Amino acid sequence: MRIGVIGAGVMGSGIAQSVATAGYETCCYDPDEGARTRAAEAVRTGRYGLQRGVERGKLSEDDAAAALARLEISADFDAAGACDLVIECVPEDLALKIETFRKLDATAPPAAVLASNTSGFPIAALAAATDRPAQVVGWHWASPPVVMRFAEVVRTPATGDDALGLVCEVARACGKNPIVVNDNPRVWGFVANRVYAAMLREAGQVVAEGVASQDEVNQLMVDCFNWPVGPYGMVRGATKGWS
Repeated sequence: MRIGVIGAGVMGSGIAQSVATAGYETCCYDPDEGARTRAAEAVRTGRYGLQRGVERGKLSEDDAAAALARLEISADFDAAGACDLVIECVPEDLALKIETFRKLDATAPPAAVLASNTSGFPIAALAAATDRPAQVVGWHWASPPVVMRFAEVVRTPATGDDALGLVCEVARACGKNPIVVNDNPRVWGFVANRVYAAMLREAGQVVAEGVASQDEVNQLMVDCFNWPVGPYGMVRGATKGWS
């Protein structure tokens, strides 16, 4: 099976690395040359890249080389679209995502499944931009995607079992723990980000009241709940990377 990834930013490059490491031929598209260069560097030598995986004993040299050989970072949208599963990772702009799904619907093979890594836009809105709503699924990853086991798989009333099964199968092959949840177009977010947003609002109130600084909130949450990072650290990592 061949997997396409649309977008080579922090999330897209990590997702592409994950599926290539899991054994899938992968094509990651981005129109920006700088983004492609940064993605290639992150995959090879970044904090969660293949080289670091070898150094930490998570991958053998041969496995890392094989993953790199399976991954193409491309300026050709059609090459990434012509896959069995395509994962959209463009910026969180609903109009841009809808436009991307329209283009993918015209490019991808008829049987291809189209997935979105949106943090919370309605999957039904993306499915409505296509002629294949049964094959449109949400697949929300957490940052950094290479190491986080999180896989929030989102179904609409039209999503077919075959599409869900394929995404869950690939998620498990990537070492993730897929949980299927229902789309709710009336609100932004699915499960993780709705709960996370409530926590961020309260953290912001704590900082505004002068109870603690952002760094102190981060450390308290790490120490109390054994989180890998605190709430503000997660925001920085998800938007700027984990250097």
